[in-house]
Amino acid sequence: MFLSLSLLLGALAAITAVRGQSVIVPGAHWTDTSGNAIQAHGAGIFKVGSTFYWVGEDKSHNSALFKAVSCYSSTDLVTWARQNDALTPVANTMISTNNIVERPKVIFNSKNQEYVMWFHSDSSNYGAAQVGVATAKSPCGPYTYKSSFKPLGADSRDEGLFQDDDGSAYLLYASDNNQNFKITHLDANYYNVTTTASQLNGATLEAPGIVKRNGVYWLFASHTSGWAPNPNKAFHATSLSGPWSSEADIATQSVRTWYSQNAYDLPLGSNAIYMGDRWRSDLLGSSTYIWYPLDFSSGSPQLIHADVWSVNVAAGTWSVASGTTYEAEKGTRSGSSTLLSSSSFSGGQAVGYLGNGGSVSITVQGRGAAQWVALYFANGDSTWRNTTVSVNGGSPVSVDQPSTGGGNVVISVPVKLNLNSGSNTITFSAGQSNYAADLDKIIVY
Repeated sequence: MFLSLSLLLGALAAITAVRGQSVIVPGAHWTDTSGNAIQAHGAGIFKVGSTFYWVGEDKSHNSALFKAVSCYSSTDLVTWARQNDALTPVANTMISTNNIVERPKVIFNSKNQEYVMWFHSDSSNYGAAQVGVATAKSPCGPYTYKSSFKPLGADSRDEGLFQDDDGSAYLLYASDNNQNFKITHLDANYYNVTTTASQLNGATLEAPGIVKRNGVYWLFASHTSGWAPNPNKAFHATSLSGPWSSEADIATQSVRTWYSQNAYDLPLGSNAIYMGDRWRSDLLGSSTYIWYPLDFSSGSPQLIHADVWSVNVAAGTWSVASGTTYEAEKGTRSGSSTLLSSSSFSGGQAVGYLGNGGSVSITVQGRGAAQWVALYFANGDSTWRNTTVSVNGGSPVSVDQPSTGGGNVVISVPVKLNLNSGSNTITFSAGQSNYAADLDKIIVY
């Protein structure tokens, strides 16, 4: 009963914390201007005038089956208002509630003065492997479903769209049972494909996006590992026809793109924003969004891991917040908690055997406000863990801790806590019967 209540309190605290936020906090539970959870997974972003639109999969029913393609609007990429659903189920078609509709992407067709949506269209067992097309006269539609089909007669599962400077458009897709990756020209109406521009044989890529920088095309994609994350990659070429470079990492391989999968890559000034999903397959509606700056300054794009950051759309820049680091091993341990040693941990140590009788308390300085706190942890299990967090002996909240892919691999999750001005004691993992992840450090923002 305690854990169920703490999970509820944690969710409510996170939802309240993010409402109206002026910063981007990857991994937090983001809400819209009405205070409801943003449900727009497998994102597609497009801009009309000064307004950004975000279409995505509504997974609030915790199922892979189609509920709706949602549509949100924003002028700053931070505050999002939900609009009408862009696409809703149509009985006895490939977009019924018994089908799969994933990764919606929208581009504007100047010839017909309409918005064209492409998406992964599939049967419930992913056996159909098609693309779907829908059109509308306004950004959020609603869109009218046209058809689903196999492009050039071949499989298409995870897909994306790219529109070049001259208006030509391309379908990016995992094909041939996810073995080969293809980039194919769209026709003048953007309703169908015509010819293949390039094919990466044996690449096993999915979740694609392309950003063009200084005449170079950068393809971002993950490999195929189901709902589990893997190290997403970058490829480059001076033509969409190739040849394409060998794959390069955009983050340290071990963190598996900070437990995320690419959804969309949005140009920002001379750089870009990586927009990914942190999928939770057993509770899809609670999957969160991992958006990071994508820095091109070194010549090879790299994710900037930022717990808290802000974006200036007009200037095309970002700013990463700074915080104060507190090492977990410097805290006060209780019960069965113990020190762990590894060069992978900040300061060479972490606190393990938390939960099930073990806890650690860390004294931090606050400024008398609700503040973001990033928990850096290692969870070598294949399943998620969680930890209770309480401030100054108050009611605990629960923070989910995904698998990190290894006991010596550290990633972070955020929680917003009300801290007093001056000294505060934050206690982790007290009063829970299950084990929490090993705690390396926390950063208070």
